[in-house]
Amino acid sequence: MFPFIRRLLFGRPLASARQSQERLSKFLALPVFSSDAVSSVAYGPEEVLLALMVAGAIAWTVSLYVGGAIAFLIVLVTISYRQTILAYPQGGGSYTVAKENLGTNYGLIAAAALLTDYVLTVAVSIASGVFAFISAYPQFAPYRTEICVICIFVVALANLRGLRESGSLFAGPTYLFIGSLVILCVVGLYKVITGAPIHYINPPAETMPVTHALGMLLILRAFSNGCSAMTGIEAVANGVPAFKAPESRNAATVMSWMATILICLVLGITYLASVYRVFPSASETVVSQMTRGIVGRGWFYLVVQISTFLVLVLAANTAFQGFPRLASMLARDRFAPRQLASIGDRLVFSNGIVLLAAVAAVLLIKFHGDVHLLIPLYAVGVFASFTLSQTGMGFRQVRLKHNGWRLHSGISFAGAFVTFIVTIVIGITKFIEGAYIAIALILALVYIFHKIHHHYITLGNQLRLTTDTFEEPSAVRSTAIVLTSSIHKGILPALEYARTLSHDCRALFIEIDPVETSLIRERWEKFGLGVPLVILESPYRSVIGPVLAYLEQVKKERPNYVVTVVLPEFVPRKWWHKLLHNQSGLFLKIALMM
Repeated sequence: MFPFIRRLLFGRPLASARQSQERLSKFLALPVFSSDAVSSVAYGPEEVLLALMVAGAIAWTVSLYVGGAIAFLIVLVTISYRQTILAYPQGGGSYTVAKENLGTNYGLIAAAALLTDYVLTVAVSIASGVFAFISAYPQFAPYRTEICVICIFVVALANLRGLRESGSLFAGPTYLFIGSLVILCVVGLYKVITGAPIHYINPPAETMPVTHALGMLLILRAFSNGCSAMTGIEAVANGVPAFKAPESRNAATVMSWMATILICLVLGITYLASVYRVFPSASETVVSQMTRGIVGRGWFYLVVQISTFLVLVLAANTAFQGFPRLASMLARDRFAPRQLASIGDRLVFSNGIVLLAAVAAVLLIKFHGDVHLLIPLYAVGVFASFTLSQTGMGFRQVRLKHNGWRLHSGISFAGAFVTFIVTIVIGITKFIEGAYIAIALILALVYIFHKIHHHYITLGNQLRLTTDTFEEPSAVRSTAIVLTSSIHKGILPALEYARTLSHDCRALFIEIDPVETSLIRERWEKFGLGVPLVILESPYRSVIGPVLAYLEQVKKERPNYVVTVVLPEFVPRKWWHKLLHNQSGLFLKIALMM
């Protein structure tokens, strides 16, 4: 039953030889790796306006300059990451670049920042998508958190089925979102150019007055909010090995496509939001209001809203591609648990996918799926990784001095300087609102990485076998203990097996009911194969506690012996038969392994 359900959910296992066939073409790679970055236009411009709206009507004008600055930063970071892709075709992005060119600690900071950002990407994307959905269908608003968790489960399940399947699944909604927003922007611009009547969301007569001095701090706050539209740009650099050959060239091409689409949509939405006088609302997104103003609430409005919902939910897929790959690199370098480096049945890093889904779900439940509560935690990590990656690339280019190294290193250092300033701005303007949580988490992860690495290094030194440390092993003496609850046909093979392990063999019975004890004592004399029966009383009816205490006693009595515990267990023919028996054996095994 369980194997059937497993195959139904995840598909049949794929042979390792098929790994090269699971790679992505540029057509499929664009939605897989750019869905996060492209979808962020659904909330990036909204966050800019949210910060500026206290200034009143002038916010729409200032938002245009902020949008232009964000577009310039996208160009700078894209050029720098194209260089990274061509220099590191094995992938790894910020972690690999920073570790190799700046040192291990900087690499770990970049990795911790990216892992944190990937978790927040899933949470913010899912929450934003659900917000877009309930903007069109407000009757579902009370179930916001539940819908968020269901969406995470669906995206995680799709990724557990494999890279190509998830790419094929996500291509349609992503291209539908891009196409619908491009059409929306073209229609909106056409109306502006031709002088068609504009249906203002906030008519001039009702526009909010200027209520706040538009100082530099407010503009910087808006800029830092809007920089959330840049998250996900690094995903292509992290996932170069997922592309079909030639990997680097294809990845660099997709990077350029993604940046072009992102810049056009950021500028288009920001401009049209100012023309149609859109302000953020607690019940409706900026994109929803803008679409309503341009085309009304007809079928195209629903297309935009549903495609926005789908692409924001599927934008989490970018994190589901990046997080497991980065975690596997850390695991191979012994900075993360080795299980994260294991490839599952469908040639994906299953453990990393499950871990990401679980952490993101907890985060969404904690913040009740509210986008505006999650955004302050967002972006500080990714811009820290941008800074470290570009700085590392700059030093690499200076060191290697390839053709054009002065220009390339200049671009890298310029990008690093700008993203460093953005990191500082985000850290300051959003610190109290929640950025301190992300910063603390990054530092905690770096500490954990070092502790894990120390454990693996220490364990490796203890287990290392050399000619100097080699010693002939001494003769092994053992004690075999069979745990039993009664005497029946299933116990006899266990007793016989235990006798082959050691002459010091005994059976252990935990007394819960004195009547049962007298019965087993009588039957043991007849059928116990001569193996001594040890009976322990358990006044509190616990089985695990007395067993563990007895094993400790045996280890003290025989300090140089290996104690082997034989635990007979029923293996029923049908899966549901297990439900008819108690699971004390399972809990005993868990307790013995702890």
